[in-house]
Amino acid sequence: MDILDKITKLRVKRGWTEYKLAEKSGLPQSTISSWYSKKMTPSIGSLEKLCIAFGITMSQFFIEEGAGCVELTKDQSEMLEKWNALEDNQKKGLLMLLDEG
Repeated sequence: MDILDKITKLRVKRGWTEYKLAEKSGLPQSTISSWYSKKMTPSIGSLEKLCIAFGITMSQFFIEEGAGCVELTKDQSEMLEKWNALEDNQKKGLLMLLDEG
């Protein structure tokens, strides 16, 4: 899989420029541009930020097209982002609350 090609496809599919992707992901545009000019692979941390911006999980990013990949809605993406910021005890408490509902 060509990671930079995948990032480009996801960005173009949304009609985003590199600047817009930088804005949505919180990454500097210079960093994104340098990946392409230097043919570098983004770090795992950067890929995580990109996936959050695209509203997909890291697993979904690495699934080949046509392999049943489902994109998250904006609300689902926001929820995932907030979930990832929780401490383990907070996650357990939230899961308990959801199980009671």
